[in-house]
Formats: sequence, C-alpha cells, structure tokens
Amino acid sequence: MVGMADGKTGVEGVEGGVGVTALLVAAARAIETHRHDALARDVYAEHFVLAAPASAGWPVRPHQVPDGEADPLWGRFARYFGLRTRVLDDFLLESVRSGARQVVLFGAGLDTRAFRLDWPTGCVVFEIDREGVLAFKHEVLGGLSAAPKAARVPVATDLRADWVGALTDAGFDPAAPSVWLAEGLLFYLPSAAETQLIDTVDRLSTGGSAFAYEVKLEKDLLAYRESRLYTSTKRRIGIDLLGLFDGEPRPDSVGDLTGKGWRTSVHTPFEFTRLHGRGPLPEQNDALEGNRWVFAHKRPV
Repeated sequence: MVGMADGKTGVEGVEGGVGVTALLVAAARAIETHRHDALARDVYAEHFVLAAPASAGWPVRPHQVPDGEADPLWGRFARYFGLRTRVLDDFLLESVRSGARQVVLFGAGLDTRAFRLDWPTGCVVFEIDREGVLAFKHEVLGGLSAAPKAARVPVATDLRADWVGALTDAGFDPAAPSVWLAEGLLFYLPSAAETQLIDTVDRLSTGGSAFAYEVKLEKDLLAYRESRLYTSTKRRIGIDLLGLFDGEPRPDSVGDLTGKGWRTSVHTPFEFTRLHGRGPLPEQNDALEGNRWVFAHKRPV
C-alpha cells in the first residue's frame, strides 16, 4: 500500500488511509481461509486483523458474517479478494516454475506469500512498502514464529521515493528474470506515477520476466458511488474507497507494455469466478465492473 514514508512503526502503519485497506484484505483472506471450499488459505491473516485497533470487531471467520454470501462487504467483496488472492498466487507460482527467481511485491501490505506459498529453491521475495506497514507485519509474524519459505527481503521505502535504488541495494538483479506484482495498488496512484512504474518495471526486466497488476477502467469512478460495495465499506468500517482512489483518467498501461514487447492479456474477475466456481458475479451498479486483471510476459531477447 502506498503512502508517504513517515517513520512510523508497529500498528500505526496500518491505522489510517490506504494502510487500513490492507487490514480489509487480510480480513477477507481470513474468512476465505476458513471456508470449506477455500480458494486460498492464509493462516496468518486473522492475526493481523486481531492485532490492530482499526479492525477491532471485524469478522475473520465465515460464521461471524450473519448474512453470509449475501453480505455486500464480508460476503461479496471478501469473495472478490479471496478469488484475487488465488489467481495471483497461481500466476506467481507459474512464473517462478518457468524460471523467474526474483519476486517483487509492490505495496506488499500484509501479503504473506513469502510464508505460505511453496517456492522453488533459490527464490527471493522482495516486499516493497512503507516502514510502518512492514514493521507491523514483522511484529505480528514474529509473535507467531512464522518462517518464510523463500528468502524474504523487506524493502522499506515509498513508491514515490527512490524505490529502484532501495530495491537494487537490497540485492535485486535486473539481469535475472523476475516476476512483479502490483495487487490492489494502481487505483491509488496518480496517472503519471502508474506510467512511471510501468516504464521502470520494463527497464528492470530482462526477457522471460512476468508482471501482473490490477486496474480499473471506469472513466468516472463517482458513477458507482452508490454501489453496495462502496457504501457498505464506508458505513460499516469507515473506509471511503472512492476518497482514496485517484480520480485521474488512467493511462493505457497495457498498450505501453505491448509496445515495449510484452505479451499481455486482460481479464475480468468474473472470468475466474466461472473458472473456479467461486467468487463474485456481475450485479447492478457494480463497483467491480471496471476491474481488470492484467498479465504480461516479456519476450526473451
């Protein structure tokens, strides 16, 4: 999750702004984990939610959601995050099995993939986020004696600072194939920052690298201000997603990558709902209508 570096550590790192959305996604992963038909399992997720005052009282188990699947926040929205987790898990694992050994997580938030996925030998997972968010995650996982399944390298920096220098100083090698992930991030960035990030990923990626990210295609986000996902999230847990999203028209990042020689594909989440048999389907005035998941592969030179 992105924000100006402020030097805060511990729970303060997830107590406001975009940082608290990491707790929302963690709660969704916790609920998904305890479903009998879970698409993804994250045994650490509920511990983040329980450790932060901002998420006190939020559900972490399916039985704590009285309306179940019909609940717009902890039912439908949580299903979306559970599905997204599974799809991106699969993409990362497929990429490292195809030869990438460096995994870069932008705005890593409370992502625990370094701890819960079965990585091939020699993988390094770089987690880029603000110091406070990473400190909170370290504190919670340390209390659980969690051990990563790959070499894990936290990179405490803001994406509006010199994250390239911080990443390379941490051991990232641009000459080696890598897989990049920007999950639930680009909506919050100004258009120019998204373009710069895309250009930089291309510059730091050798042939055989891969990149997955999530975007929104709406020209007018406010057209969906009455969507049940947005209104329920704001009313019940105080997160105004529309207030956090950047309202500028989005750049054509897919076109940029294609022009730079990447092979790209663009999908709706609903495609994967149908593939896996679980997840959200379209509805009236749907805040998820414009969401797209983009997968890109850089052709070998």
